[in-house]
Amino acid sequence: MEKNNLSAFPAYAIIDIETTGLSPRSEKITEIAIIIHDGQKEIERYSTLLNPERKISYRITQITGINNKMVDEAPKFYEVAKKIVELTENKIVVGHNVRFDYGFIRNEFMSLGYDYRRRSLDTIKLARKLIPGQPSYGLGKLCKALKIENPDRHRAMGDAMATTALFEMLLAIDQHPEQINLNGVQSDLSKSLVKDLPPKAGVYYFYNNSNELIYVGKSVNIHDRVLSHLNNNLHKKAIEMKSAIADVKYEITGSELIALLLESSEIKKHQPLYNRAQRRTFFNYGLYSFYDEQGYLNLKVMRTISELNPIYTYSSVQEGKEHIERLCEEYKLCQKLCGLYDNAGPCFYFQLNKCQGACRGEEAVEDYNNRVSSALNNFHFEKQNFFVIDKGRNENELGIVKVENGKYCGFGYCGENEMDLGMMHDNVKTYSDNKEVRQLIKSFVRRKKCKILEF
Repeated sequence: MEKNNLSAFPAYAIIDIETTGLSPRSEKITEIAIIIHDGQKEIERYSTLLNPERKISYRITQITGINNKMVDEAPKFYEVAKKIVELTENKIVVGHNVRFDYGFIRNEFMSLGYDYRRRSLDTIKLARKLIPGQPSYGLGKLCKALKIENPDRHRAMGDAMATTALFEMLLAIDQHPEQINLNGVQSDLSKSLVKDLPPKAGVYYFYNNSNELIYVGKSVNIHDRVLSHLNNNLHKKAIEMKSAIADVKYEITGSELIALLLESSEIKKHQPLYNRAQRRTFFNYGLYSFYDEQGYLNLKVMRTISELNPIYTYSSVQEGKEHIERLCEEYKLCQKLCGLYDNAGPCFYFQLNKCQGACRGEEAVEDYNNRVSSALNNFHFEKQNFFVIDKGRNENELGIVKVENGKYCGFGYCGENEMDLGMMHDNVKTYSDNKEVRQLIKSFVRRKKCKILEF
């Protein structure tokens, strides 16, 4: 969460779970409790045991008190999934070591083909910030030190109630919310240097004490984005990077698209230390389409096949599935027919009234296929030779991105009174074409209303 204070959100979902073990990939949830809070008082609460569809070990029963007999008749996760979605929608998920609870819940939803995402707040990190110096920040010892009662320790509702009491105490301590930064402290970078950064679109460069380039980033607001880096205390790598920053330089692009393209080029050119994941992107996975026996048009993300041209390419299966998930949301497509749901019965979106029943044969084939075709039409350049015209670095110029024969050529700038084709071609600085930049352009043109000029 970036520079947000406790009073900025209307509602919270304070969550605790009990599980069959510690790994969200291999273990399951046995109990869940959710307390809805508006920042002043509790509004609603919900809890249930869950059948994990596996045996609970004696060791876990000794800790939680939950045994196999207690969960035999309990609902399975998919039976309460819709309730969890509805309860937590548009709320901040709060938990003590929230990554544990949130990770398990996300994994359960992933098994249903649903991409469950919520913003989260960890009361451990918040307590360290607001009440420093405690000997322990574990829930049990911290509650004991703060005289918060929890007679039902290691049960979901008992721990959720204790977390709620702790959260309310932290809210009370938060007398000046505008000064509370949930991410931690800033690095030693000169405040005057940050203050002078422009609130404009462009690319920024971080240098260390040896004047070595260690990171390249882009943003529609350079000033705010750099501040978010300096306030990021959530991950070890982020803390390590911000402590190494000695100087910041930037290049204003005006255009968000040009910032994306320049960032991609600069990372590949300079190979900065903290851009490791972006140094070279391989698109080893593709989106393919096929018709099933009923005539429905199906989509599937899988490893690229040399004999077939994919509709779209991705650097990972997860990236592809997240993209298809967004298409399902936007075009009301069926998760089963998009390779996102393998369980028996209708897809999870059908239960949420987001799928119109293709997985049950209830929707006309032609109607469904027309929506899939509409979704796929957005993957291609509609034209082969064109300029994308976007904002310039100042009010007197425009940014231009050139695509010729379906390939990226580069970008440049023209004065508003110089927008003839000859001048535009001359003002383009050449950059390398690759799948990544083509997809950046496709994606940007698809989601933004840009002016396109054919040639």
